[in-house]
Amino acid sequence: MKRVKAIYPGSFDPPTNGHLDLIERGSKIFDELIVAILRNPEKDPLFSVNERRQMLEAMTAGFDNVSVDTFNGLTVDYALRMEAQAILRGIRAISDYEYELQMALMNRKLQPGLETVFMMPAEKYSYLSSRLVREVAQLGGTIACLVPELVAQKVREKIDIANKFNAGDVGSRAADERTAKMRERRAVNKKKN
Repeated sequence: MKRVKAIYPGSFDPPTNGHLDLIERGSKIFDELIVAILRNPEKDPLFSVNERRQMLEAMTAGFDNVSVDTFNGLTVDYALRMEAQAILRGIRAISDYEYELQMALMNRKLQPGLETVFMMPAEKYSYLSSRLVREVAQLGGTIACLVPELVAQKVREKIDIANKFNAGDVGSRAADERTAKMRERRAVNKKKN
């Protein structure tokens, strides 16, 4: 009997409960599922590829047939290297479907033997995206129901570090402005005397 291997590619920045839902359900459909983190140098991610990998490995530790890997370049080329027969993709809305259909058709053109399997997330995750998680966290909202606890903790740490860094920058700029104003006053006072 032929074993079916699939890849689930994405940026996973950060991994969400929606991703975990698809991984869990995909692990029941495929004999082997590789969660493949795309290394995209054009994006400015919140987490490094290594940090995302560590989170995903912790999240998927309970699945015997799921592994985590990283790749760059074309998804179809990666799938061929991994000897995968399918690509798993999640679809939340019509806008996702239009984009994913275009990608699936291009992948089929590039590699006709590679199938794309679309899965809808559980209804409670149908609105969820990594981008929304980042935005909610950066604006001080709670993300506890959107991501696993490990991810929520890592996001809070990143946001706290960024806020401290930005506060330091603001304080430094304010000090620089005060120093510049004091120099201006001294220069004006010297001219008067």
